[in-house]
Amino acid sequence: MLRKLLPSVRLALQAPKVTATTVRSTSGGGSVYEPDYLESLKPKFPQYESLNVQIKGYDYPQLESYQRFLHGVAEYLELDVSDCYALPPQQTQVQRLRPNSTVIESEYKLTTYERNLQLNNVDAPVYPQFLRLAQSALPEGVSLSVQEHTDDCEERRYVPDKELLDLKSELDRMGGPTTSKKK
Repeated sequence: MLRKLLPSVRLALQAPKVTATTVRSTSGGGSVYEPDYLESLKPKFPQYESLNVQIKGYDYPQLESYQRFLHGVAEYLELDVSDCYALPPQQTQVQRLRPNSTVIESEYKLTTYERNLQLNNVDAPVYPQFLRLAQSALPEGVSLSVQEHTDDCEERRYVPDKELLDLKSELDRMGGPTTSKKK
């Protein structure tokens, strides 16, 4: 009895044959021909659409050298580096106080530099390799951060024009722009 059932189970478990064309119905009731080569154009692995690799540090030449290294690693791994850019440096003032008092013993002005690499369409299996190489070569005093590229990252790139902002606020105080046209 069991031997009679096994051939039918094997037939049921076999994969169906794939045809050369795929037809799918559309909202109009017709069908669309989709050739097989369209499937081969899709990526094999899931992809990260856009990643922002952010590096920060206090030593400008070291940071520039590390950014150049990361760009070379990304090109070696055949990643699409769509953009590399620097953000304006940020000044920080640090004060060291004497023990148990409010008297300033020393004062330091630190400048933090930031560089960014924007990577597009990163395959999921390649991303850990890139990250391991980036972390293993990370210089002392440099911090590395990777996140998805957002609109906030794009807005941080551009320094606002203070004079233009002042003129806009002055125009608003005067009653706003006029919309009448002169003849």
